[in-house]
Amino acid sequence: MDPRNQLGPRTGPTVEPSGGPVPPVVDQPDGSPPGPSAAGQAASAWEAWLATPPGQYVMRWERERLGEAVVDMFGYFAVQLGFLELDALAANRMPHRIRVSLRRDRLPEDGRRPDLIVGSFGELPLDSQSVDLVVLPHQLEFCEDPHQVLREADRVLRPEGRLVITGLNPISLWGLRESATFRPFAPFLPPTGQFISMPRLRDWMKLLSFEIDSGHYGCYVPPCRTQKWLDRMRFMERAGDRWWPICGAVYMVSAVKRVRGMRLVGPAWKLRRATKPAPAVAVSGRSVNGRTYSRESAVVLPFRRRP
Repeated sequence: MDPRNQLGPRTGPTVEPSGGPVPPVVDQPDGSPPGPSAAGQAASAWEAWLATPPGQYVMRWERERLGEAVVDMFGYFAVQLGFLELDALAANRMPHRIRVSLRRDRLPEDGRRPDLIVGSFGELPLDSQSVDLVVLPHQLEFCEDPHQVLREADRVLRPEGRLVITGLNPISLWGLRESATFRPFAPFLPPTGQFISMPRLRDWMKLLSFEIDSGHYGCYVPPCRTQKWLDRMRFMERAGDRWWPICGAVYMVSAVKRVRGMRLVGPAWKLRRATKPAPAVAVSGRSVNGRTYSRESAVVLPFRRRP
């Protein structure tokens, strides 16, 4: 069977290409449409924050890093979940690049339409082991159940499939500013469901048999609201990447889905003991099988060990 035919929504409608008709809307498994939630309000605030100078600063860094990460990932199907303002699959060369959005999300202003609209990223209408690449840009921070989203990404990925995740780093100047108990100033970042550190995310992914092959931190500039101060603090990029690399405001993690194979073990009586020749050197003055060997005519005799 052609692997291209194995991917498709369970509910019937096919995936339309970008720029085509309005994509299908997939409701919850029980048939009820998803209602507003705290995660949805946080995502709306995040979309508004992306239009600010620090938001554009983060998008430029992630666009560059994601392009480097996905450009050499090959297969048939690549899926991006949410954050359509950033085209994470632009540099990827897979023939089918599917952008999935939530029903509550606002469409990008550039007119780019999602290929599929769902009610929750924890219930994707995709077949199991049918996708070669899944990109989760800042989705674990806004979803109500990040563990379920990771499990769903693991379900739809093929063995040796790739998973790329971006998020905000709580161990950074930006994260510490937001987590301070006493804040006489206005919040700098939009409200999020939770900050997930990279070590914590690594533990979650290891439980799902993901093997992390690369990780990057970035955006070391202090939390500045104006483009003028962001440009003045640009020198901290190189210094932070060298002296405090784990304190970047954002991070990106790339992992591979590993599936262990089976090893058939037969009865012990069917196993034969391997025989290995034991080299023996004939030295001068020794007689072997009635022949005398001198030091100059030493030879190696392939004696076989007794079973």
